[in-house]
Amino acid sequence: MIPLIDVVFLLLVFFIYAMLSMVIHRGIPVNLPQSKTALTDKKDYISLTITREGDVYLDKTKVSLPELGSLLVRKKEANPDLRVFICGDRKSCYEKVVELLDVVRESGLTRVSLETEFEEYA
Repeated sequence: MIPLIDVVFLLLVFFIYAMLSMVIHRGIPVNLPQSKTALTDKKDYISLTITREGDVYLDKTKVSLPELGSLLVRKKEANPDLRVFICGDRKSCYEKVVELLDVVRESGLTRVSLETEFEEYA
């Protein structure tokens, strides 16, 4: 009976971990920069991703900057308190990040965060 309880507990832990890992990130995988003060608070958000090559993704859909502006305006109309997380590959061009921030601001969204990885102190 005890080994069966252990197996059930391990399955429960596995499914909880799997569910949490699926919810955290909606965008495509990129190599994020590190930060010593990074926090995670992702409730009702959209993810904008900039790849190393400079491509922009809204969640997992590749979009152009003009197209992104109209999509963000529609999303803001549906939810005015929407948060935007910008994930940029650490090798991406800084100019592209500024262009993306301009598009987000022009759409009227003000709750913008830059996503990083937490770097522990050595």
